[in-house]
Amino acid sequence: MKTYEPFEWRNYKVPVIGVDEVGRGCLAGPVFAAAVMLDLDILEYPYTDSKKISEKQRNIWSDEIKNKFIWSVAFATVEEIDELNILNASLLAMNRAVVALNKPGSHVLVDGNQKIKNLEGYEQTTVVKGDLRASPIAAASIVAKVARDEHIKKMDEVYPGYEFSKHKGYATSLHKEVIKAKGPSPIHRLSFKGVKEFVTPAGPAL
Repeated sequence: MKTYEPFEWRNYKVPVIGVDEVGRGCLAGPVFAAAVMLDLDILEYPYTDSKKISEKQRNIWSDEIKNKFIWSVAFATVEEIDELNILNASLLAMNRAVVALNKPGSHVLVDGNQKIKNLEGYEQTTVVKGDLRASPIAAASIVAKVARDEHIKKMDEVYPGYEFSKHKGYATSLHKEVIKAKGPSPIHRLSFKGVKEFVTPAGPAL
């Protein structure tokens, strides 16, 4: 198993904000982002990439992070994803999450290799595989993942029969079968392959 060298995020002379997005590869639902400011004085954190841990552990850590630290969650809508493309919508969601913290002058660590556009008042550093290398980004990935999963589960009640609580909007075989059988719902990303092929002149199913 490949290991990644830890990122020394405590070296900055200002507070540090970790930011990450969740849901880029999904066929349905918004893309969520979270921003988290951990305590610099705590030397070790257990947090890691949200995809590497169980749903139960994610929920425990998400509650812990939200109870102990400064955090925010934001999203970009399905309409914004289809209009802007998923990369720009993800950056928009991350921008909203950081701005919601209202901590200008902080240093923002962004998971990946793309800086957040139009983010004024903050220095930024991109960290590839940041959710495995920097605790603030890992914490943000956990909070964002739990928030998005909770939202998608609610959509299962709004649009019954699409099995959103099972696949969470990801491109699983079950999800693809449902889209093929029922057509896209109003929360499907109509610009995505696997969805746009099944759009009818009448538009998304209600």
